[in-house]
Amino acid sequence: MAKGRIVIADDHSLVLEAYRQLLEPEFEVAGTAANGQELLDIAPGLNPDIVLLDISMPLINGLEVTKQLRAAVPHAKIIFVTMMSEPFYISQAFQLGASAYVLKQSASNELLSALNAALKNQRYISPQLSLEVQDAIETPWVKPEGFSSKLTPRQQEVLQLLTKGMSTKEIATTMHVSTKAVEFHKGNITRRLGIRTTAELTRFALSQGLTKLSDQHP
Repeated sequence: MAKGRIVIADDHSLVLEAYRQLLEPEFEVAGTAANGQELLDIAPGLNPDIVLLDISMPLINGLEVTKQLRAAVPHAKIIFVTMMSEPFYISQAFQLGASAYVLKQSASNELLSALNAALKNQRYISPQLSLEVQDAIETPWVKPEGFSSKLTPRQQEVLQLLTKGMSTKEIATTMHVSTKAVEFHKGNITRRLGIRTTAELTRFALSQGLTKLSDQHP
């Protein structure tokens, strides 16, 4: 039986080599890419069965790349291997047609299982991800809107102030609204993103350009 052909994209050369060593006994690594644009350039000509990629990559991120890969290599299975554990990333990955979502810290133990599942047209999600996330992915009709990274301007403003370490009362004073209004916006933000802690909210704000490291509360 012919080995499945894989193209791997990650901006760390050591990670690419680690994946190659892990996968080559069972799969053919047809090519590697160091950024999203390079992956788009090489994938069509290599005709892979599977594309392995990170979400966070230079030039074009993995989610944007996937939108274009669906047209360029429509038959290829898309597998994300990433540090991003927030529900909105996971939800968007599967909405774009991903077959598997593996956390990088578990890749050495889970990657082969994820690839074999994908080739059998089965979905794979790292077991470490919360049951709430897994349920939302597996049964999207329960939560029609799923998790989203799209926030209203008002929600973005509240998030920016939260990531500066401001309290609910301080945010209310700054925005000239009631504390109940701030709590309302905070609740909608956490429900929409599927995240709860200030650290996770801060990482989201940084990733979306809503705040900068220099803005963070010491």
